[in-house]
Amino acid sequence: MAAHVRVLCVGALRHEHLKKACAEYEKMLSRHAKVTVEEVADERAPETLSESQRQEALRREGARLLQRIAPGDTVVALCIDGEEVDSPGLAARIDGFLTRGASRLTFVIGSSLGLDADVIARADWKLSFSRMTFPHQLMRVLALEQVYRAFSILAGSPYHK
Repeated sequence: MAAHVRVLCVGALRHEHLKKACAEYEKMLSRHAKVTVEEVADERAPETLSESQRQEALRREGARLLQRIAPGDTVVALCIDGEEVDSPGLAARIDGFLTRGASRLTFVIGSSLGLDADVIARADWKLSFSRMTFPHQLMRVLALEQVYRAFSILAGSPYHK
């Protein structure tokens, strides 16, 4: 099992149903790759944040994320303005990373504030699941499911259908 998939998230999951869903997709994905999910602390973000306070909170979250990213990691930043692909397209991109020798694919999910510009700049690919806004905690479930689906496509599994 050469591939290592890591989902690096800002904030902890708070809802039991999301924790269960993540655990199920982690278990299924572990048939294809080593899987780890890591969390860094989020910043308190009341609705009344000024833009400068928001940027400072993003900077602090970003610094925590960047401390966890190794120089050799292949980083996929989940961003609303990233590239949109279908599931076979995600599988092809993952296959390309693995073919070029990526040993650890790190999918980064920001907080409700988004992702700091320095984290986005570090990314090897910016991926968007949609132009719609999703709760960042739900994105963890969606990311794990889609990465599992991508590996299933690569393995020729009927799951994708």
